[in-house]
Amino acid sequence: MVTRRTFLGGLVGAAIAPAVLRAEPAGEPEFLKERLASGSLPPMAGRIPARPRIVNLKEMGLAPGSYGGTVRTIIGSQRDIRFMTIYGYARLIGYNKHLQFQPDILADFSSEDDTVFTFRLREGHKWSDGEPFTADDFRYWWEDVILNDKLTPGGGALELRPHGSLPRFEVLDPLTVRYTWEKPNPMFLPTLAGPIPLVIVGPAHYLKQFHKKFQPDQAKMEQMMQTNRVKKWQDLHIKMARSYRPENPNLPTLDPWRNTTALPAEQFVFERNPFFHRVDETGRQLPYLDRFILNVSSSSIIAAKAGAGEADLQATGIDFNDYTFLKEAEKRFPVKVNLWKVARGSRITLLPNLNCADEVWRGLFRDVRLRRALSLAIDRHEINMVAFYGLGTPSADTVLPDSPLFKQEYADAFVKFDADEANRLLDEIGLTKRGDDGIRLLPDGRRAEITVETAGESNLDTDVLELVHDHWANIGLALYTRTSQRDVFRNRAMSGSIMMSIWYGLDNGVPTADMSPSGLAPTLDDQLQWPLWGMHYLSAGQEGAAPDLPEAAELVDLLGQWGSTAKFEERQVIWHKMLSLYTQQVFSIGLINSTLQPVLCAAKLQNLPEKALYGFDPTSYLGIYMPDTFWYKEA
Repeated sequence: MVTRRTFLGGLVGAAIAPAVLRAEPAGEPEFLKERLASGSLPPMAGRIPARPRIVNLKEMGLAPGSYGGTVRTIIGSQRDIRFMTIYGYARLIGYNKHLQFQPDILADFSSEDDTVFTFRLREGHKWSDGEPFTADDFRYWWEDVILNDKLTPGGGALELRPHGSLPRFEVLDPLTVRYTWEKPNPMFLPTLAGPIPLVIVGPAHYLKQFHKKFQPDQAKMEQMMQTNRVKKWQDLHIKMARSYRPENPNLPTLDPWRNTTALPAEQFVFERNPFFHRVDETGRQLPYLDRFILNVSSSSIIAAKAGAGEADLQATGIDFNDYTFLKEAEKRFPVKVNLWKVARGSRITLLPNLNCADEVWRGLFRDVRLRRALSLAIDRHEINMVAFYGLGTPSADTVLPDSPLFKQEYADAFVKFDADEANRLLDEIGLTKRGDDGIRLLPDGRRAEITVETAGESNLDTDVLELVHDHWANIGLALYTRTSQRDVFRNRAMSGSIMMSIWYGLDNGVPTADMSPSGLAPTLDDQLQWPLWGMHYLSAGQEGAAPDLPEAAELVDLLGQWGSTAKFEERQVIWHKMLSLYTQQVFSIGLINSTLQPVLCAAKLQNLPEKALYGFDPTSYLGIYMPDTFWYKEA
């Protein structure tokens, strides 16, 4: 039996249609008045879709707002302009705040057993440069980008070929496209809704000039390549088409704000997209805010700058140990600081590298008894009290109680402080010999020294490691800390140079069974506990190495089973099998979760929740709370 799910988008109702269609001058942002007066920009009725997405703020417990204002925020590097793509959270299909799928850019969509997906666009929807957004933009990306082996040499994202083959793509009419797989692809919708959305569409009218197939003027192509410092036309296209990190100011977008600043720069200005597809219930076009200004600074001083009044909205680059300092800023500046719950599986996690180059340590880390001993030896209560004022929850790296998949047994797996049991397990492994200082000796006679590496982006990590140093010393293990810049840190992990790292836990701590459990299996090359196995999965076996630890291989197999079923109940069973296996095997050593994240904002900024879930996936940090609905209330 075919199960069909249809999701309808917000349509313009009779009560607000006149307000939308009249687009009286009073209803237009002051920011656009000059362009409207000159005729270079059409009035609102000519900018929004015939049936825009209506965001009913009162139903959401929020207040309709007014136009205008600039938000300043601080980023740690030029790369972090990607936060605007995450925050803007304009997706073909996105999550609402209850983490249910809903059409956003799309007018509606349907899914038949997760094998046939039909997408319908909004009539009259336009890119940020005013050009029509149609099915041809999907066709171009499919036929001329994904199927072009120069632009997509690997054959397309894994989410498009979970069983080895790409789907059949069809344009049904100018506003309707369809993707059909022979087997279910439950990863498709979550990947479209995620913080790094799967790209299946692009502005064909703009990008064709960089495509060899469509650019007849070879001299012009070579000139553009020279200007952009690339040697191949495909590199030019890739550079000019990058939407997740919007470095090309000329690239049309569907996001609420568009970048206006070319690289390199110390300040990036994002201005409102006058063709954005959402309106509030009063007929005002979103976003309310005119612009975001992103100031580049050193990561280590973002908190200091935010606390000195240099930010109107700051969530990244600050941490819980900055809370007291930031709270003091409320006395000096018109700002307020809220605390949101971190939605990761663990705020701080120790990750033994099962692919580390040191043969002796690699063998030890692959012994579950060592991983369990390391976990049992940690006094999480002390860490919680010292680092989080007792406000977090000692837990394994697993889903939070906010997830329908939560079970207490997962959270409790090997987290109770028990140094005696940890010592027994280490003795059982054969690490019985000790040096004069009480540190155990490895089979080859070396001291049992574990170097934990960190990207050095949070003092919280180093504070916690000082406590863990003492905990592990009690069981005869010496801990040392090494700090390196993030890119170096990642490269060292993938090369096997890192023994163990400290990082966040599972990206998604609040999943439903409809979301992919890929974070529990080796699937990415930046998973610090098994980067080579993750690279093998990511490259479809072309790079890295296949998991040769049975339990890790079983997680990959279970992930494959999840991706082959369209039945919610079966997905739920598979999720629980993976959560149980992952926590029992202690593949990551979670310490504390349900911790709190400071979110600083201007006191007059409205519609920002006082309490919410904060995380990369699935909430896209601030994204699902719709920053396009934030507005300034003047005193």
